[in-house]
Amino acid sequence: MTLLSAARRRWLPLLLVAFLVALVASCSTSSSTEDTGLCAPPGPDSASTAPTNLASAAAQAPDKFTTQNVTPLDQIDTSKLDLIKPGTIIVGTLSDAPPSICVNSKQQFTGMDNEMLKAIADKLGLKVEFVGTEFSGLLAQVASHRFDVGSSSITTTDERRQTVDFTNGYDFGYFALVGKAKGKVQTFQDLNAGTRIGVVQGTVQDDYVVNTLHLTPVKFPDYATAYANLKSGQIDAWVAPSQQAEGTVQASDGIKILENTFSINNFTAWAVAKNNAKLAEALNSGLDAIIADGTWARLYSDWAPRPLPRGWRPGSKSSAVPVLPDFQAIAERNAQKPKEDAADAAPKSTLTQLRETFFNGDQFRKALPELFKTGLPNTLKIAVTSGIIGTVLGMLLAVAGISRSRWLRWPARVYTDIFRGLPAVVVILMVGLGFGPIVQDLTGGNPFWLGSIALGLLAAAYIGEIFRSGIQSVESGQMEAARALGFSYRSSMSLVVVPQGVRRVLPALMNQFIVLIKDSSLIYFLGLTLMQRDLFAVGKDFNANGGNLTPLLAAGLLYLVMTVPLTHLVNYIDDRLRTGKA
Repeated sequence: MTLLSAARRRWLPLLLVAFLVALVASCSTSSSTEDTGLCAPPGPDSASTAPTNLASAAAQAPDKFTTQNVTPLDQIDTSKLDLIKPGTIIVGTLSDAPPSICVNSKQQFTGMDNEMLKAIADKLGLKVEFVGTEFSGLLAQVASHRFDVGSSSITTTDERRQTVDFTNGYDFGYFALVGKAKGKVQTFQDLNAGTRIGVVQGTVQDDYVVNTLHLTPVKFPDYATAYANLKSGQIDAWVAPSQQAEGTVQASDGIKILENTFSINNFTAWAVAKNNAKLAEALNSGLDAIIADGTWARLYSDWAPRPLPRGWRPGSKSSAVPVLPDFQAIAERNAQKPKEDAADAAPKSTLTQLRETFFNGDQFRKALPELFKTGLPNTLKIAVTSGIIGTVLGMLLAVAGISRSRWLRWPARVYTDIFRGLPAVVVILMVGLGFGPIVQDLTGGNPFWLGSIALGLLAAAYIGEIFRSGIQSVESGQMEAARALGFSYRSSMSLVVVPQGVRRVLPALMNQFIVLIKDSSLIYFLGLTLMQRDLFAVGKDFNANGGNLTPLLAAGLLYLVMTVPLTHLVNYIDDRLRTGKA
């Protein structure tokens, strides 16, 4: 059996898997144009009553930040708003917190917060461009002018006002305690040091659990992950924004909203940079305008139908009082209708939970076309670009690292130690947010370039050490023989030593390229538009809209389709270089 035949046998199963995945993708495009999923507006008929057990002291706290009135719209000069892109508001938002901010089944950024922002921009005669990011970095990105506006149901706090400024409030905040319907936690009073309490990192709920309840929470990067851990029993309770909890919790999971409390800081607003008061003023004017013409009431009724807290209203203190349906009456009528009770849900076996969470065929078919169309090309683009940067710079570091000159050797070693010791996310944020504002005219705000450079700088530290070890493993006799034949030192290195060293480290080098493919998902921290999302970001958005982890599994399968053939390819090349052609 020849080596080539053996290679074909190894490749055949991989090609078959790739063909089947592509076949499913080509047959799975849905013809339906209806918006479905958790990121679809529930409508006024889904109204809920106002949560009970409100913190009365918080509700009566004086409002020091809402403006008395606003500048009339016709006096707003949109050319002086210091926008990143003239005529367009660049908005940093989330994709995983329905119904406030999310990506719907049509692959559009939407949710109540963003739909209101679109309406305000329309009043101002401006366009809106949404960019997905993580909440933990959102305010810093707004402060550094990566985004004009932060839109993420942000509850205003004194601590956050030290980083950014806020508009007037467009919504109010409740905290919900979410847990098993028959679990050991049923009220906030049941929470103690032995309770595993989930929160999303950097949110007001995180601060509430730490500084008000004086407990140590389990922190998650997003709402979908927190809810998935609650369903699987990894945490006992989840403290979440009430609106996100209502849009996420499913009674069939045996999960329910156990109790609610009112946020200490009693409204949510959009964030703007501290030195851009004119933009905040324009948004406040637009907010009062959509309240006056009924747009706010319509959007609020569609997305978050619930009674307003007593004494609170959106907009400035002189804004019109919104006319809303009688949500209390609608909710009372709904309460009389039979509905599924989480307490009646039969306990699910581990295998059933696993199948429903990771192997939902419908969710798989919905996600796969977008993973192929958007996620796969972007992942390859980032990985190839950063791989080229890392390989070229890594070879220079390797040569410098074995140089006889200390002025080359020591800088290479310091570079390697620093970039091998720093977490990838830190380097990406430092490069992306540190140099982003400086070179935004060159990059057009596209995070691919700075993100690829950051990953390339990281990869170079590892690739340089891989090359160095390979070069130094070549016997000294090879160099001596080349010099004896009349080669110069440079020619001996480039034509004899380095090629042998590279061949010896091909498997380790390919491992580093595989790591780069997977690390490409970290560029999401810099913010991506819908068309810039990589495999992980696309899967994450489908996960948030469908409340199911199957899209992430589908993304993982595509990572395998890319990485497994690379491993076999490098093994085949290594065998050919060792044995030659049969």
